[in-house]
Amino acid sequence: MKCEEIYAEYYKKAPEGMAFCPYRVSPLGAHIDHQDGKINGFAIDKGIHIAYSVKHNGVVEVQSLNFPKRAQFHVSSVPEEKEGDWADHLRGATKVLNEKYRLRYGISAVIEGTMPIGGLSSSASVIIAFLSALANANGIVLDQWETIMMAKEAENKYVGVNCGKLDQSCEVLCKSDSLLYLDCMDDSFELIEKSPSLKPFKIGVFFSGLDRSLANSSYNLRQDECKAAAYNLMAYAGMEYGKFQDAKLRDVPKEIFEEYRDRLPENFRKRADHYYSEMDRVEKGIAAWRAGNLDEYGKLIFQSGKSSVVNYECGCPELITLYNILTETEGVYGGRFSGAGFKGCCMAIIDPEKASEIEKNVTTKYLHEYPLLEGKYSFHLCNCADGVKL
Repeated sequence: MKCEEIYAEYYKKAPEGMAFCPYRVSPLGAHIDHQDGKINGFAIDKGIHIAYSVKHNGVVEVQSLNFPKRAQFHVSSVPEEKEGDWADHLRGATKVLNEKYRLRYGISAVIEGTMPIGGLSSSASVIIAFLSALANANGIVLDQWETIMMAKEAENKYVGVNCGKLDQSCEVLCKSDSLLYLDCMDDSFELIEKSPSLKPFKIGVFFSGLDRSLANSSYNLRQDECKAAAYNLMAYAGMEYGKFQDAKLRDVPKEIFEEYRDRLPENFRKRADHYYSEMDRVEKGIAAWRAGNLDEYGKLIFQSGKSSVVNYECGCPELITLYNILTETEGVYGGRFSGAGFKGCCMAIIDPEKASEIEKNVTTKYLHEYPLLEGKYSFHLCNCADGVKL
């Protein structure tokens, strides 16, 4: 990896360790993890690499091959408030780890992302890879759920993104030969191996060429709308409820939603529609995966993408165009936005024998619509992978 070479050039020695955290895709279960929903996920063989060594003076010193400005701080004096740059993910991880374990050592490190940023949960990958490296440098052994929950806390409380645990769970728990099936309410999960009858497939990632979007601020708003739908439904039905921030659609039976749906404001109703229909798609998708029916599984992914546009109302024009092109492309079993859907990319499960033809067709049609994104748009062919490793 290039980060190893840069580390050796800069510090005049080889790094003592390497950490890798994969990116993730979630074919089904989009936008419902924060409502304690159920999800499917794969880790992919692209992600965040960190070359690092222990610093005995407690200083963290990290440079990124993807962002300017080197991060530098002491493990015992992390700023209480985020500073608004990429290194907030490192500061947040350090703060959370130091609150549970007394940190003595820092690390010198070079960090490298192997794909463009947006839609594959690179933020969670950065946190998990760094958290794993810093813990290892201090002789701390984190179990899988410690890693997941610490990474989530760093992103929620320090970085300020109200993500659920989908991203972190995929990037820690996944295995290359299995589909992750996770219930975010009680953290129960299953790794379901590929059926012998399952057709071969690869993961296609289609980057829109957008690295930012004004609509990105709607990510947290959508979650508030889901909570508002749950809170209203519980009140209409005479259910017990507590604080607004604790309200989740998982606590409201679907029958209650169907009975009182017409009382909800349109936006709240549409968010709830997405939640309940996505939960149904997850269950149907698991049945299709167990049966080795990739065609049916793919159709459900396309349906999930449509609901994300119509009911959850995420997706900028560029990503919606990409999604629509995928629905019309031979060899694509199913595809949808990856991540929040306000920038970044679409993912698709594709026939590997048709990968070149798919790349050519999608690229041609997309750049015909958005010629100014030539040179920024890109296609990447990926395999499923294991979760984080040192």
